[in-house]
Amino acid sequence: MDLLTLSQSYEEKKVSPVEIVQQVLSLIEQENPACNAYITICEEEALAAASQAEKEIMSGNKRGPLHGVPIAIKDLIFTKNNRTTMGSKVYEHFVPDFDATVVQKCKDAGAIILGKTNTHEFAYGPIGDRSYFGPSRNPYDLEKITGGSSGGSGAAVAANLAYAALGTDTGGSIRIPASACGVVGMKPTFGLVSKFGVFNLAYTLDHVGPMTKTVKDNAALLNLLAGQDEKDPYSFAKATEDYSRLIGQDIKGKVIGLPRFFFQNIEEEVRVAVEKAIAVYQSLGAEIREVEIGGIDEIAEGQRITIQAEAYAVHEKTMREHADEIDAEVRERLVLSKEVRGYEYVQVQQRRQQLIRQFNESFQNVDVLLTPTLPIVPTDIYQREVMIGHHAEGVRQALLRLTSPTNFTGNPGLSIPCGFSKGGLPIGFQLIGKHLEEAQLYQFGYGYEQAASMNQAASGNNAGK
Repeated sequence: MDLLTLSQSYEEKKVSPVEIVQQVLSLIEQENPACNAYITICEEEALAAASQAEKEIMSGNKRGPLHGVPIAIKDLIFTKNNRTTMGSKVYEHFVPDFDATVVQKCKDAGAIILGKTNTHEFAYGPIGDRSYFGPSRNPYDLEKITGGSSGGSGAAVAANLAYAALGTDTGGSIRIPASACGVVGMKPTFGLVSKFGVFNLAYTLDHVGPMTKTVKDNAALLNLLAGQDEKDPYSFAKATEDYSRLIGQDIKGKVIGLPRFFFQNIEEEVRVAVEKAIAVYQSLGAEIREVEIGGIDEIAEGQRITIQAEAYAVHEKTMREHADEIDAEVRERLVLSKEVRGYEYVQVQQRRQQLIRQFNESFQNVDVLLTPTLPIVPTDIYQREVMIGHHAEGVRQALLRLTSPTNFTGNPGLSIPCGFSKGGLPIGFQLIGKHLEEAQLYQFGYGYEQAASMNQAASGNNAGK
C-alpha cells in the first residue's frame, strides 16, 4: 500500500498501526542487512507510538493522513534521544536532546518514526557510498548505487521498509536517489520547509523534503512539513496552502519547456525513457517547447563556489580536530573546498539574485520545465567514472549536473519515476517550477503518473490477449 491507501485502511479499520509497524519492522530485520538503508532502528519507540496511534484512531481521534504511518528520517535530521550520526565516525555516538522542526511536525501528526536512514558522510556527496556505516545499496540491484546523499531514504521507500521518508537536498540529494531508486522526491522552494535541527552542509543551499511512492503521498507529506519557523533564519512567512489542490486537474493546453542544457550528454536509455514521458504529456494535450536558460553555466559555477565555501565553513573545526576520522574521499573534497577565496564567494552572492531572475525568465512562455533527473543510470558502488557515449565524466559530476542548478536558484523540483533501463534500473525525470509553485508540479506529476499507469495496464492486458 502507499501512504494514503494505508491511512484510508486505518479509517476503515481494515488494519491497525501495531500490525503494520510490526510487519515493517520484520521486513527491515530481513532486508536491511542487504540494502543497508537504515543506520539506526527505533523499534521500541516505534511500537510504543503505534500502540498509542492505534488507541487514538480506533476511538475516532485520527489526527490526519500521517497518523499511524511508519516513516523514516535521514540520519542528518536530529531526533531527540535517538542517535544522529551524519553517516560519520565523528558523530557515531551523538544523541540530540531535541527534535528537528520537521520531526516534531511528523510526531505531532501521529507519524511513527521507524529509524534513521543512511547518508553519504555529512551529506557531502551525491553517490551514497561513502558512509562510515557502509554504502546504501539499490534495492533493484545491490551492486548499484542508490544515489546520495539521501540514499538510505530512497532505498527504504523503494524496498517497502517505510511508507515515506524525509531527505535533504543541497545539490540533488533528494531527487538523485529518488530517480535511482524509482520513487517520488520533492525539493521544495528554498525556505518553504524548516531546516532547524538539520545538520548543515551549505547554509543557503540546503533543503528538506519528502520521498514517497506516489505523487499524492508526496503532496500530503509536504502539506505537513511546510510552514514558517522562527528558529530557521532562512524560513519565510507565507499563507498555508494545500499542495494537493491541483491534483487531478487537466493539463490540456499547458506548456512544458525542455531546456536544451539539460538534454546534453545523457545516456541513450535515459533519453529514450524521458522522451516516452514527454510523449505521455503530449497525449494529455500539453504543448512542448524547447527553451534556453540564460546564465546556466554561471549558475552551475555559482553553485560549486557556494557549496564549497559554505561546507568548509560548517566543517572547519571538524577538519582541525577530527580530520583523520573523516572518510578519505569526503576529507579530500573538504580540503578542496577550503581553496575557495572569500572574494569569489562574495562575488557569486552579489550576482545570485540576478542569476535567479535570469533562470526564471525561462518560465515566461511555459508552465513548467521538464528534464531528466540524472543523465545516467545508477552506476556500480565505488565506481568513479562513467562513459556517456564517447565522453568520460566523473560519476559525482554527472549525478549533480542536472539537479544542482536549482539548489542555487531555490526553485522547486520534483523527480518522478518514468521507466527502467535494460538492466532493470530505475530512470526518473524532473519537473522544475517557479518559486512556490509546488502544487502545479504535483498537478503535472500526477497527470503523468496516472496516464503512465493506465498505459502500462493497457499494454499488460494486450499482452495477455
